[in-house]
Amino acid sequence: MELLKKFRFINKVEGYSFLLLVFIAMPLKYIFGFLFATKAAGMIHGGLFVWFIYSLVAAFKAGIFNKKDTVKFFILSLIPFGSFYTQSIIRNKFDTVCVNAR
Repeated sequence: MELLKKFRFINKVEGYSFLLLVFIAMPLKYIFGFLFATKAAGMIHGGLFVWFIYSLVAAFKAGIFNKKDTVKFFILSLIPFGSFYTQSIIRNKFDTVCVNAR
């Protein structure tokens, strides 16, 4: 269950970093010529994405997510705002895990 909480956290943080990269850093680069914006935001997002993938694989290996969920969460991580949909799925799964643990 602790692994699921960690996954929820990194999913949320990685999702926000992706939105920051796409909707703030990219316009700063291409509209205003501020090249460092994408470099900084891209490196941060890249590190968070690697952490997300690591957490996703760890949750899969621990049996928290099945293969279908794992692939779905990976694909959603590549789509802006996909992490928010993932959060709702995880919230439902988290509630189910808590109810089953009692």
